[in-house]
Amino acid sequence: MAERPLPAAAPEPEGSLVLVAGAGRLPELVAESLERAARPFKVLGVRGFTDRRLRARADATVDLLDIAGTLRILKGWGPAAIVPAGGVARPSPAAIFNAAAAVRNRDALRAIAGGGDDRLLRAVLALLEENGHRVLGVHEVAPDLLSPEGRLGRFGPDEAARVSVATGRALLEALSPFDVGQAAVVAAERVLTVEGPEGTDRMLARARAVARRPFGLGRPLPGTVLVKLAKVGQDLRIDLPAIGPRTIRAAASAGCAGLAIQAGRTLVIDRAETVAAADRLGLFLVGLDAAR
Repeated sequence: MAERPLPAAAPEPEGSLVLVAGAGRLPELVAESLERAARPFKVLGVRGFTDRRLRARADATVDLLDIAGTLRILKGWGPAAIVPAGGVARPSPAAIFNAAAAVRNRDALRAIAGGGDDRLLRAVLALLEENGHRVLGVHEVAPDLLSPEGRLGRFGPDEAARVSVATGRALLEALSPFDVGQAAVVAAERVLTVEGPEGTDRMLARARAVARRPFGLGRPLPGTVLVKLAKVGQDLRIDLPAIGPRTIRAAASAGCAGLAIQAGRTLVIDRAETVAAADRLGLFLVGLDAAR
């Protein structure tokens, strides 16, 4: 299945942004990117999730399920757009219903309470948009955090690895309608593992077991590659693919010769450290043309 072309970028709004900071390094990296670009922004922290350093400079902090309070703050700030970044844990359905009562939106949230995290996040974005807020993804406001096209480090894929990349890309594009994951480990035309709800790192641990490499020892299958792509038609504001130094180390332990990620659609967390880890471990790291 052919990759859909990238949609035309919407013009960036003028005025202040609001960075809704979840867990992990990403919100801090986005804040640094906005500062480099001299973009005015406020930080809305999420209690229990936002990293301590970013929480210390937050303009306000809210509870995850304080929907009414969050909407009041956003109304007072009147931002040009809201940028969610970082992870949060899914609350229980009962907690969702109780919070929804504050905005008389129980029916809408009841409809998504039995779905997965992706469905819940789509509903949250829809709720913000229904209240007049524009929501932008990290890829739209901090493009310098995304993978460029081509080789990122010292090494490039050999012929066996290129076959694996082609197999992995075709597999993930075909699986996109089923919402099973963004990554796979492939050796030539053999699929070793496909990412599920457990995430990329745990998938790589399974790949190591499938390849019979206990404790990272033994000879890996020739051309073993981690391929990571955005799903076809995916809302990148919700779940932008990402890798970082930990991904590189896990891929090396699983016997991968390298990683192929989607240029312009994959975050590279701490890029210099990530590329250095790949070079140190002898893995290639390439950004694939997103339009192919």
